[in-house]
Amino acid sequence: MLLGGQLRRLREGAGVTRESAGWEIRSSESKISRMELGRVGFKERDVADLLTLYGVTAADEREALLKLARDANSPGWWHRYGDVLPGWFQSYLGLEAAAALIRTYEVQFVPGLLQTADYARAVILLGHRGAPADELDRRVNLRMERQELLRRSNPPQLWAVLDEAALRRPIGGAEVMRRQLDALIEATAAPHVRLQIVPFDAGGHAAASGAFSILRFGDQDLPDIVYIEQLTSAIYLDKRDDLDYYALAMERLCVEAEPPERTPELLARIRDELYRG
Repeated sequence: MLLGGQLRRLREGAGVTRESAGWEIRSSESKISRMELGRVGFKERDVADLLTLYGVTAADEREALLKLARDANSPGWWHRYGDVLPGWFQSYLGLEAAAALIRTYEVQFVPGLLQTADYARAVILLGHRGAPADELDRRVNLRMERQELLRRSNPPQLWAVLDEAALRRPIGGAEVMRRQLDALIEATAAPHVRLQIVPFDAGGHAAASGAFSILRFGDQDLPDIVYIEQLTSAIYLDKRDDLDYYALAMERLCVEAEPPERTPELLARIRDELYRG
């Protein structure tokens, strides 16, 4: 998706039509469209030919984009969970693993990257009550393995804004919630994790439409991606107007939320008020 977006911008900047681009790689206009949407695999030769057509001659720029093409064709660790993982979420996991900054807003649940195993199981059960035990175990294991990116040597920055309602909703029961809040308090001590809470008394706020995430990447030439998850699909946005809208909403949320230094105190207060051991 990232490479496709870059190729689209390069093509448009060079004034090349999809039809002409398709002819250049011995293919069709529809193939170029699918490539630019990230819905088809990439041949390195095709990408190289398109870069030449679009006037990209700098060796470092070409190599960066060709590396994206190679990476796009390499299966990620999550492919082992293909039996329980929808295709539209596999795309997100690839983007998440490549991100330098993950900003996320959650209304109903603790963010997946910060969930305990018991809390994750309780959340997964909400949508898969009839699933066999081994399938539930694989879904939980997938979520736990996904969190390894926060423990690697060069972890992304995670900046999560969480509605207070998610902390007061007893997913899995009092004991599960108490341990989950303890885990969140522990997570706030990590230098690469920032967690803010939007309290009830903030009233309405900038993201009333629901949860979303914004992913930013280390290469400044790569655009941010907005990810919005739905019940059976997801939306990925990378157009400038959309990015600006969601970035502004996130900035307003961060202003309306309690400052990060108050988060451990707020979490402990909710834990002791609602989920005493």
